[in-house]
Amino acid sequence: MQVGKKVYYDILTGNVILDTGERQGSVIPTTVEQDVQTYKILTERNRETFDVIELEYGQYRQDFRESNGFRVNPETKDLEFSYPDPNEEPQEPVYQKPLSEEVDKLKTEDLNNKEAIADLYVMTMGV
Repeated sequence: MQVGKKVYYDILTGNVILDTGERQGSVIPTTVEQDVQTYKILTERNRETFDVIELEYGQYRQDFRESNGFRVNPETKDLEFSYPDPNEEPQEPVYQKPLSEEVDKLKTEDLNNKEAIADLYVMTMGV
């Protein structure tokens, strides 16, 4: 059996809350109520704040593959995709030091600053 994906979305913004993905093989279609019980992100929300679009297996497959994002138009309740601009020059990645090293360096500098402030306090107060 083949089961299409369900797209749960915020009814005000159209932002996607959950994409269940497609399934095939020994699978059983689920109801919205079962999904709400299964997925924590849905359980935590008020049911009146989201809706769902159920797609056929393979529906919009090429669009999902080639797009760099999608949402639901809250007015029309249709899927909308965003696609990378084919005319835009590819951006070279910006490489930098590991952030963990940067954090360690900043912690050391912070400690040095605190020690300098404490030394100044002792010198001015004569403690």
